[in-house]
Amino acid sequence: MKRDLMIYFMNDQDKEAITYSLKILLRRAVEATLDYEKFENDAQVSMTFTDNEGIKELNFEHRNIDKETDVLSFPLIDFEGGEESPFDDPEMMLGDIVISLERAREQAEEYGHSFERETAFLCVHSMLHLLGYDHVNGGEEEADMRRRQTEILESLGLGVK
Repeated sequence: MKRDLMIYFMNDQDKEAITYSLKILLRRAVEATLDYEKFENDAQVSMTFTDNEGIKELNFEHRNIDKETDVLSFPLIDFEGGEESPFDDPEMMLGDIVISLERAREQAEEYGHSFERETAFLCVHSMLHLLGYDHVNGGEEEADMRRRQTEILESLGLGVK
């Protein structure tokens, strides 16, 4: 699919190196998610790398939850709106993704897969949130989101065996 995609990377941590290959992988994860969702508009995404302390502060500030997490999503699109599609603009700032690379490293070790796979998973998960998906109510919502994540990661060659 031909679209212009701009990703603004910011680094607010010093625990993990931000390599060119990591940025390329995350760009591929964003593109694969947009392709999977048949999102044809030009898009912009902000992606910030932080550590456990930084994401804990953001989690408390924005969600009133005083603990660290792996990823936070800040969508800029209102999916609860009226009859107008939120995707009518030809170029859209979808929102912000904040990933704790420290937590991603811990989870990769815990789950027995690579840091890159875990980081790509967190990116895909967050992109789905930016596109309006949620899993807060569990059940079918959560199952649908898991299925989408699995299929997107498999398309990137990052499925869990």
